[in-house]
Amino acid sequence: MEARPRLLLVVVAVAAAVSAAGANNFNAKNYGAKGNGVVDDTKPLMAAWKAACQTAGAVTLVVPPGSYHIGPVQFHGPCKASSLTFQLQGTLKAASDLKRFGNDWIEFGWTNGLTVVGGTIDGQGAASWPFNKCPVRKDCKVLPTSVLFVNNQNTVVKDLTSVNPKFFHLALLSTKNIKLMNLRITAPGNSPNTDGIHIERSAGVFITDTRISTGDDCISIGQGNDNVDVARVHCGPGHGMSVGSLGRYVGEGDVTRVHVRDMTFEGTTNGVRIKTWENSPTKSNAAHFTFEGMTMKDVQNPIIIDQKYCPYYNCEHKFVSGVTIKDVTFRSIKGTATTPVAVMLRCGVPCQGLVLQDIDLKFKGQGTTSSKCENAKAKYVGYMFPKPCP
Repeated sequence: MEARPRLLLVVVAVAAAVSAAGANNFNAKNYGAKGNGVVDDTKPLMAAWKAACQTAGAVTLVVPPGSYHIGPVQFHGPCKASSLTFQLQGTLKAASDLKRFGNDWIEFGWTNGLTVVGGTIDGQGAASWPFNKCPVRKDCKVLPTSVLFVNNQNTVVKDLTSVNPKFFHLALLSTKNIKLMNLRITAPGNSPNTDGIHIERSAGVFITDTRISTGDDCISIGQGNDNVDVARVHCGPGHGMSVGSLGRYVGEGDVTRVHVRDMTFEGTTNGVRIKTWENSPTKSNAAHFTFEGMTMKDVQNPIIIDQKYCPYYNCEHKFVSGVTIKDVTFRSIKGTATTPVAVMLRCGVPCQGLVLQDIDLKFKGQGTTSSKCENAKAKYVGYMFPKPCP
């Protein structure tokens, strides 16, 4: 006789749980988003974010399949949600009018426990690239980055595709503990300043299982970073994997504990590179780096330290770089170079604690590869080709 009341209690509990779960799921189309590629969906997406952000518990915001034409959006916290998943099932397409933008297009900021998953970010940058003068002018106007993560903690970004940004694809600024996994980042090899992932003033950055084909650095680690781990990334075309450029501006912080492993570079201008400016206004350190398990396929400069970095025609050479490079290991790097100098170690202030171990880089052409060093006394371990600097 007591079975029916108990069964009724169970049904009521399940219904309540389902109702609660539904209350924590938000659909952008319920806030007016059309997803037809024509109507401007900026305000509906921001309204959906605001509602999700102000809801307690584990929250999911779904952007269903479709093409969402949007201008600049700010997905900001702090949020009441204990975790917030931004589930992009469609494509976000950037407006083409540059007058609408500041320095970025999509901004996720001031959140804790954010997950961004799936979908495509299309910066529609091709029409804007002719207006980018940064490759030739120091005082250029910076075009908008597609996605900026700023002042976030405990973030996951996965299964996301970024195509044709106006400037950088993704940028991380003052983030703590962020994981980026299974990303697909694509732009033409001649698209200017389209860095795949740029990192600045962040700690605990983990990038894995990602493919980047773009017109600038696949990954660029700027100033003020600590504990950056990169694994199983394919880069090419592009300018390679860079720490830097460093030492250009006042107040730059140290870059410490960078571990890059199991990367493949294909048809890139550089492989692994550390680049710093001369005439630095502030002294800083670049220290405790390991680059290992690299495969180079027809790369112009597979291993390079350049402390005289300057991409412009007129460069001052008054003072050496203020960045001190120390405790850097290049280990188990093999493949082919398209220029004879496969290892370039050009230091300003003498680099400290350089180690090269088990290097095998052949020249894809007539002749052989060589090493070139300046203010760099390295320790060589195991097999070395090209031969070490004298």
